[in-house]
Amino acid sequence: MSELIIYTDESEKEGKFYSNFYGGVLIRSQDQETIIRELESIKESLNLYNELKWVKVTENYLEKYIAFIDRFFDFVENDKVKVRIMFTQNCFVPVNITKEQRQNEYFLLYYQFFKHIFGLPYCTLELEPPVRIRINLDQMPTTKEASFLFKSYLEGLSRNAQFKKAGVFIDREQIAEIDSKKHILLQCLDIVLGAMAFRLNDKHKEKPIGQRCRGKRTIAKEKLYKHILQRIRRIYPNFNIGETTGHHLENHWFGPYRHWKFVAKGSQFDSSKTKK
Repeated sequence: MSELIIYTDESEKEGKFYSNFYGGVLIRSQDQETIIRELESIKESLNLYNELKWVKVTENYLEKYIAFIDRFFDFVENDKVKVRIMFTQNCFVPVNITKEQRQNEYFLLYYQFFKHIFGLPYCTLELEPPVRIRINLDQMPTTKEASFLFKSYLEGLSRNAQFKKAGVFIDREQIAEIDSKKHILLQCLDIVLGAMAFRLNDKHKEKPIGQRCRGKRTIAKEKLYKHILQRIRRIYPNFNIGETTGHHLENHWFGPYRHWKFVAKGSQFDSSKTKK
């Protein structure tokens, strides 16, 4: 039996221009030990002993963060790690949605993320079925009851026609909530996810109140974002961070790095919520 492991995180529920950022990292189980060992090793060699997070990026640590994220993107470029980022754009406003749907937006979007963004039914073009999916969620900001129900819905994807036909299933016993402090791949994801939310919401332009110039931390973050973008463009030369990456369904699986701008069906365009 083949096995895939997915780590997921979310960020920026309500941004200035873009919101609802979800991110995922997928690895093949046989690569897990090597990837984690190498990432932990370079982190230690850089004397980075605490949890790595986008919010912690500063001028003093910039070069170390660049060196660390370079090793992560070496794995991405070689398709040992797959990265997926999903977000919504505020100018596309959902209409005709119920109060219940609005209240459950967090889970509904997360479910769509899992169902579509990795193209899991297409993994059997590469792997021998059956394929078991293990899921590691960053600790969810919800009640235990809501989290339990959501995990049940994720397990239900195994009964989806495409998943079932492909021989891909999600093991309920292998859906866990984990602490990012203890998981290096979640830390990598936090940096990439944070970089995208930072740039798409124009945080690189922010200045401290009463100041004419940007702060050193903002400048450092912009430099790290640009380096990450450079690494992505080594894979996709014309990559646009604010648009969906390609449309071929098979590429949902085969692409090492993808963005998905989620637009709900029937959304209306509101030009007042775009960048001027």
